[in-house]
Amino acid sequence: MNHFISATDVTSIQDLVNKGLQYKLNPFIDEHLGKGKRIGLLFLNPSLRTRLSTQVAAANLGMEAIVFNVDKEGWALEFQEGAIMNGTSVEHIKDAAPVLGQYFDVLAIRTFPALKNREEDYSEMFIKQFIRFAGVPVVSLESATLHPLQSLTDIITIQESLQHTKAARPKVVLTWAPHIKPLPQCVANSFAQWVNAWGNANFVITHPKGYELAEQFTNGASIVHDQDEALKDADFVYVKNWSSYEQYGQLLSSDTNWMLTNQKLALTNQAKIMHCLPVRRNIELSDEILDGPNSLVTQQAGNRVWAAQAVLAEILNTLNQ
Repeated sequence: MNHFISATDVTSIQDLVNKGLQYKLNPFIDEHLGKGKRIGLLFLNPSLRTRLSTQVAAANLGMEAIVFNVDKEGWALEFQEGAIMNGTSVEHIKDAAPVLGQYFDVLAIRTFPALKNREEDYSEMFIKQFIRFAGVPVVSLESATLHPLQSLTDIITIQESLQHTKAARPKVVLTWAPHIKPLPQCVANSFAQWVNAWGNANFVITHPKGYELAEQFTNGASIVHDQDEALKDADFVYVKNWSSYEQYGQLLSSDTNWMLTNQKLALTNQAKIMHCLPVRRNIELSDEILDGPNSLVTQQAGNRVWAAQAVLAEILNTLNQ
């Protein structure tokens, strides 16, 4: 694996899932794999689980992880080609990235969409410019459109739970949830892309009209606008808010009836409930769900380490060849 930006960078999702679960059983089995290697974790926006889980994963593999909060500690970066830098940007990515590539064996980047211009956000210019100029493997810690480490985690969590059930091909539902502000489509796009590419689930996406995601990520899923209909007989329900793709970045609805409750859970096949965190309690998800026996949220967050470790191990194996 040369870079990790989306599901298309993975030869076999199932093999990567299995590797993650193996690391969960034995975190230090490859503790010398990354000896003498450094990973730079660059954050252009804040993080909790992504940052810490990737640091732990790197340490488990013997790597040194160095964190740099570009948004707070570094110069404002310019990414546009041919830019006349007479504004707030102090350093161009063409100058910064090659230097970082000399400091680190792997670069992991977290960016965030502005939610103002869909064409700019969906061009993924920021992370593509790092790939272009750094000269080392780049791992996405979330980009403008995708969150692949989260999605790998999600598949690992589903696979782990399936080991304790009889469902050979589970029904997995991604449901939109209300929120107080518009959020990016990254997690929803990515989950849809990875579940479709994984191919081992009956996949349904449900949301109010106007919240359709980009078809490049949802092709292969059934789209249902009636949440109750979608939830019927579900084995896993992934709860997430996202803003409109068509009316880009807008909050079209804040219908509280879309919040998942035990009453709605009764429509499912005692479904396991997932969320990427952070979560707005009693807005996106009710306390009774989050604190109830069907919630996988804490387990899911814990699995972030094993997803990151599996990806870093694949990249290290490539570097060590």
